[in-house]
Amino acid sequence: MGSGKIILMSVIYDVVVIGAGHAGCEAALAAARMGVKTLLLTMDLDNAALMPCNPSIGGPAKGHVVREIDALGGQMARNIDKTFIQIRMLNASKGPAVQAMRAQADKQRYMLEMRKTLEGQSGLAIEQVLVTDISRDGEYLSVKTDKGTAYRSKTVVLTTGTSLDGRIIIGDLSYSGGRSGEQSATELSGSLKKLGIELGRLKTGTPPRIDAKTIDYSKTIIQNGSASPLHFSFVNDETLDIFLIANPYYPQEETSEWRPQLPCYLVNTNENTHEVIRANLDRAPLFNGTIQGVGPRYCPSIEDKIVRFAHKSSHGFFLEPEGWETDEVYVQGANTSLPEDVQLAMLRTIPALEHVKMLKPGYAIEYDYVPSSQTLSSLESKVVPGLYTAGQVNGTSGYEEAAGQGLIAGINAALKVKGKEPLILGRDQAYIGVMIDDLVTQNLTEPYRLFTSRAEYRLLLRQDNADLRLSHIGHELGLIDKQRHQSVEHKRKAVSIERQRLSKTYLNLSDELAQKMSQRGLAPLTKSVSALEYLRRPEADYQALADLGYGDSVSDEVAQQVEIEAKYEGYIGKQLDDVKRVAKLEQKRIPDGFDYDGIIGFRNEAQNTFKRFLPQTLGQASRLAGVTPADIAILLVHLERGV
Repeated sequence: MGSGKIILMSVIYDVVVIGAGHAGCEAALAAARMGVKTLLLTMDLDNAALMPCNPSIGGPAKGHVVREIDALGGQMARNIDKTFIQIRMLNASKGPAVQAMRAQADKQRYMLEMRKTLEGQSGLAIEQVLVTDISRDGEYLSVKTDKGTAYRSKTVVLTTGTSLDGRIIIGDLSYSGGRSGEQSATELSGSLKKLGIELGRLKTGTPPRIDAKTIDYSKTIIQNGSASPLHFSFVNDETLDIFLIANPYYPQEETSEWRPQLPCYLVNTNENTHEVIRANLDRAPLFNGTIQGVGPRYCPSIEDKIVRFAHKSSHGFFLEPEGWETDEVYVQGANTSLPEDVQLAMLRTIPALEHVKMLKPGYAIEYDYVPSSQTLSSLESKVVPGLYTAGQVNGTSGYEEAAGQGLIAGINAALKVKGKEPLILGRDQAYIGVMIDDLVTQNLTEPYRLFTSRAEYRLLLRQDNADLRLSHIGHELGLIDKQRHQSVEHKRKAVSIERQRLSKTYLNLSDELAQKMSQRGLAPLTKSVSALEYLRRPEADYQALADLGYGDSVSDEVAQQVEIEAKYEGYIGKQLDDVKRVAKLEQKRIPDGFDYDGIIGFRNEAQNTFKRFLPQTLGQASRLAGVTPADIAILLVHLERGV
């Protein structure tokens, strides 16, 4: 921005949200719904909730987060339910802790639906500008734009994604940019540094997009959606405005009668593919020094896969349609920054893609982020009070992780304005709590991604019980209405009543029962058992009980909860005991400004780590890298002495 006169807007906002990606949309909606005066600033509202990478929502841990967002009163679940072109339950044959939904989105419809929601939200103003500067203006934060305007606000939520000094790289081509087709927020990076915020550098990437008309589907393996109804939102609204227009270039799926869906397709690389890549590694930015930022280890580029896993003869690519009315197909698994001609040659070595047309090349993007040692569990900056960060600017990856952080940042900005304590979800309460705790206690060296394995209480944090875990919090915040809250509490009560009924209902030995069980292929009983005890058997489920005449007229959701709680009661009990055991550490607060230098007996490593991360609780302190149980014991002694 030039040195022209700044026009200071007269309206003072409670919350200003910068960026309208998945984090920004959730933050802005949450703050406005909590009744505070909110402004959303975005470069282009047409790109609200853009999916610059894969056009999907959900998956293990990520799908759990989407359901938690919904249980707290967020928007992502309802948005994907309205606009998905396919939905599946992943890990359906495994235990409930790792089962999760994943949906392919109609990318354009998803953005349009989110824009419609934003524009229809009362208490939310929207301006389309590029933010160039954030500074302190007395008791307010001042946000300046490329249009020469400045907005004052009590709090600011920064959700800039990959825009902070973003650089896009395709082979030898390198240029400034944020998400594909958007400007880079270069000046804003400098502004944050002036505020005293340290920035780091990370990298991510996307695969090429190809033309559906040029794919030979007879040489692919079809991946169909769910034949039975699935929804991310706990509010199953059958009046949703679902967009259902079939694209003639995609073979149509016939397995889903409840809602038309589009299939995805699997293809595999081969030795010819790998040879094309190996022959051009000298032109690969990842290997010739062009790329400096650190990329995600769990989601490597295809050229990185070929080098790191040289023993593998093939890698899978999923061909994912980007919507009902587009021919654009996303090549999942083919992230790359190779030159455009190499990308096309690589794709054409795959039989189904022998004559493929590439619509957009894949690219890598480097960007600035805020290392999270500078961030509180509320997502407020330790360096700049009133400034909150959420999403990729915190060093994370994924739409779902961003949306979860955005929701919490928006909630906490609104709570700060209201003079209330922040919402901090525990590791035993939500995957969102696990993610944020990881962020503020770990020294990130690569983009963070959430996995079910990161949660020590994952049997408590199932995707099926997110409403029971979190809806009361959403109701207290004003994000869940009374009717929905009462519905969740009715479900909770119904589960309890049915468990009690089953515990007092007995399957007694009889010829009639033995015959019924034999007809249904169930193992015979050797003694009388309660219905609840029978439900714990591996082969038993609630439907089997109903078939035997021992069920009741409960909803499918209630039956599911009763069955899971019965089968995993022992494991759930152990995890609840673990939660109680560590509760003392989690609840023991460390005062602001605690003097770590004044403690005798600390090792230098522990002392330096504590001073860098400034943990808020003893539990957080115990999870910092390099901290030992002995360090925690010393810290606990001094905290209890009030030293």
